[in-house]
Amino acid sequence: MKNIDFTSCRRIWGKAYNGANGKKIAVDYEGIVYMLKFPPSAENKPTDLSYTNSCFSEHIASSIFRMLGIRAQETMLGTFQVSGKTKVVCACRDFTADGKLFYDFCSIKNTILDSEHGGTGTELSDIMESIEKQQFVNPVILKEHFWKMFVVDAFLGNFDRHNGNWGFLYDPDSQKAEIAPIFDCGSCLLPQADEKVMERILHDENELNARIFQFPTSAVKLEGKKIRYYDFLMSGQSEDCNEALIQIVPKIHVETIQNFLEEVPYLSDLQRTFYLTYIQARLEKLLLPAYKQAVSQKDDMTLSSKEPIQ
Repeated sequence: MKNIDFTSCRRIWGKAYNGANGKKIAVDYEGIVYMLKFPPSAENKPTDLSYTNSCFSEHIASSIFRMLGIRAQETMLGTFQVSGKTKVVCACRDFTADGKLFYDFCSIKNTILDSEHGGTGTELSDIMESIEKQQFVNPVILKEHFWKMFVVDAFLGNFDRHNGNWGFLYDPDSQKAEIAPIFDCGSCLLPQADEKVMERILHDENELNARIFQFPTSAVKLEGKKIRYYDFLMSGQSEDCNEALIQIVPKIHVETIQNFLEEVPYLSDLQRTFYLTYIQARLEKLLLPAYKQAVSQKDDMTLSSKEPIQ
């Protein structure tokens, strides 16, 4: 485990970052620009933590996205001294440092003139329509990306994947756009869970199940209601989502994730046990049943297509 102190790194004052969860600054670390994400205050939130665990969530979740073959931001954990206090921060490599411009999906939605919906709306049908009509990247590739992102967000319990934290990179020199790396994963893996909550989840199956089957929900809505991941995945109503399940789930290896967690600095033994248990439970109780159903549905469709015409 490498412990990095970012306090003495050169600040880059011409860089500023959006977002509501925690302070953010740009620094130069070993010649590379990083955004440092500080843990947001847990004040007025249902937890005994002084600050939430979102920096751990950011690093762990982003790393798992990459393990599964999905392009995501490069992250590492370190510390930063603020007013005599040491804080654990997440350093996220700035993927716009080479001059590319980031446009979030909200901005892209606003370019679609024949849509009645605004950029911030997260109704699933509206998102699908916008993906089809946008002209920045191939709609087929973008739809595949969205559903893979959705499936991994379901795996990690992300409750805040809205239109402002995924999108595109645009190169003004080549005038070409590409899908941006996954970022802003601090709302994964129950970031507000303090030690008491972690202990309850580890020792009470009902507490664990509630945090798999009931909440957290997706920020994406279906008919005006936030999607419950389990209910939606098991409904099998989206062939594109089913295909994403079939592609993603076989790539999940718990042993690889466990080995990774062993090397994450600053975690307590309780946190390590909690993250591994929660991740494994979401795989077994949520993704695997949906995956098996998706495979079965695909096999049935294949068989029916081969039946001779009477």
